[in-house]
Amino acid sequence: MTQERSVPPGGRGERLNTRAAGVIALAVLCSRVLGLVRWMVFGALFGGGRLMDVYITAFRIPNLLRDLVAEGALSTAFVTTFSKTLLREGEQSAWQLANKVLTLAVIALSVVVLLGIVLAPWLVALLGWGFSPAKAALTVELTRIMYPFILIVSLAALVMGMLNARNVFGMPAMASSFFNLATIIAGAGLGWWLDPHFGPKATVGLALGTLIGGLAQLGVQLPSLRRFGYRFRPDLRWRDPGVKAILLIMGPSVIAASSVQVNVVVNSAFASLMGNGPITWLSYAFRLMQFPLGMFGVALGTVALPMLARMAASGNHTGFRSELARGMRMVFVMTVPAAVGLIVLAGPIVSVLYQHGRFSAADAAETAAALRFYALGLCGYAALKVLVNAFYAIDRRKTPMMVSLGAMGLNLLLCWLLTVRLHWGPKGLALSTACVATANFLVLYGLMRHHLGRLESRAMLAMLAKLGLACGALALICWGGSHWLLGNWALERFWPKLGALMAVIVTGAGAFFGIAMLLGIDEVREITFAVRRKLHAR
Repeated sequence: MTQERSVPPGGRGERLNTRAAGVIALAVLCSRVLGLVRWMVFGALFGGGRLMDVYITAFRIPNLLRDLVAEGALSTAFVTTFSKTLLREGEQSAWQLANKVLTLAVIALSVVVLLGIVLAPWLVALLGWGFSPAKAALTVELTRIMYPFILIVSLAALVMGMLNARNVFGMPAMASSFFNLATIIAGAGLGWWLDPHFGPKATVGLALGTLIGGLAQLGVQLPSLRRFGYRFRPDLRWRDPGVKAILLIMGPSVIAASSVQVNVVVNSAFASLMGNGPITWLSYAFRLMQFPLGMFGVALGTVALPMLARMAASGNHTGFRSELARGMRMVFVMTVPAAVGLIVLAGPIVSVLYQHGRFSAADAAETAAALRFYALGLCGYAALKVLVNAFYAIDRRKTPMMVSLGAMGLNLLLCWLLTVRLHWGPKGLALSTACVATANFLVLYGLMRHHLGRLESRAMLAMLAKLGLACGALALICWGGSHWLLGNWALERFWPKLGALMAVIVTGAGAFFGIAMLLGIDEVREITFAVRRKLHAR
C-alpha cells in the first residue's frame, strides 16, 4: 500500500511537489494497468463488435457526467475553495464547508440519476444515431442500471478532493484501482452467472459490476478521511460564501468542460453510423492514450491545483508563474516520448494487449490506427490538465469556458470534414480529437502568457529542442525494433511478442533518458534523481 503523510498547507515557500506527483503517478500507473486488464478481459469475452459497442455507449452516458461534474467542474471548484478555506479560516470551517457541499451533492445528483433513468431512451438515441432497434434497446437497459454510478463517483471525487487538499494523495489515487479490480471480478463473475456463453444477457453483469466498482472506489477512501477526525453531518445551510464560491466556479467550469463531453457525443454519434466496431476501437485506443495522460498530466494537475490555489490566495505571483511553467515542462518531458512510442509502436502494443479471445487481429489493426492519431494530441491533453487548473486558481474561470466553446465548433467541423468528406472513418474522429486538444492548449497558453506577462517561454522552447533530439533516437529505435525484432507481430504468439516489445521499449527508453541527461534537460535529471532517491530509500 502506498504510504503518505499529511503535510500542512503552506504559502510562499511551496514548490510543485514532484514526490507527491510521483506517488500519484505510481498509483495511477497501477490503476491504468488494471484498467487495461479490465478492457482486455471484456474484449476477450465479448469481442470488438456489437456487444462491446453497447456496453461502452451505455457506460459512456453516466461517465460523461462523471467527467463533467464529479471529476471535472465539481472536483476542481471544491478543491480550489476547500484549499483556500483551509488556509484562511482553518480546519473547522473547511469541514463545515465539506458537509454543506456533500449534502447538496447527494440531493442534486439523486435527482440527476432519476432523470437519467427516465430519459435513457433519448440519451441513447443522441449517442447512438446509427444503432439498430435491438442494439438501442439493450443499450437503454444497461444505461438505466449504471446511472447511479454518477452519484457514487461524485461522492468519491469530493472525498478525494478533501484528502488532496490535506496533501494526502496516495490512497485517493489508488481508489480507481479498486474500482477496476472490483469491476473485473464482479462484472466477469456476474456476466458468467447470467450467461456462461457471454451473450447479450452477460452485459447486464458488466453493468452491475460497474456499480460495485464505484462503491469500492468510494469506500476505500473513507478510512483516510476519518483519520483527520472528519465525520459527515448533513447540512442544508447552503447560503454560505464557500458554497456560493463553488457554484460560481462550477458554472463556467461546467460549460468549459462540457465542450469535451459534447465532442465525445459528436464523435460517438459519427462512429455509430459506421456499423459495429468503431465505437469499441476508438474507445480502446483512447484508453491506451489515457495511460500516460493519467500517469503524468493528471498526476501533475492534481498536485498543482491546491498548491497554485494557495499561491494565488497568498499573492505569490512570482512563485505561481515559475511553478506553472515548471509543471508544463514536466508534462512535456514525460508525454512527448510517450506520444512518440505510441505512434511508432501502436500495432504491436494493441496486438499484445487486446488481441485475445474474440478480439480479432482486424479489431486490433483498427484500434492501432486510431491510437496513432489520438497520440498526436497527448501532449496538449496532458498540459491542459495543469494549465486549466491554473486559470481556476487565479479566478479566471471564464477564459477556459470561452476557448472550449470554440473547440466544440472546431471538432464538429473536423469530424464532418474527415469522415463525411474525406472518408477517413474512425481514424478521422481520432485525428479530430487530437487537433482540438492541441488547439485548445495553444490558445490557453497564449492567453495565460499574456496575463502573467511572461511564462518562461524561452526555457520551454530550449527544453523542447533538446527533447526533440532525444525523441528522435527513441523513434528510430522503436521503428527499427518494430520491423526487425517484432517481425510480423500480428501473427506472432503472445509471449515472444510481449518479450520483444518490452525489449524495444526498454532499449528506447534507456536511449532517450541517456541522451536527455547528456543534453542537460533539467526536468529529466530531476525525475532521474527522484527515482534514485526512492530506490536508495528502499
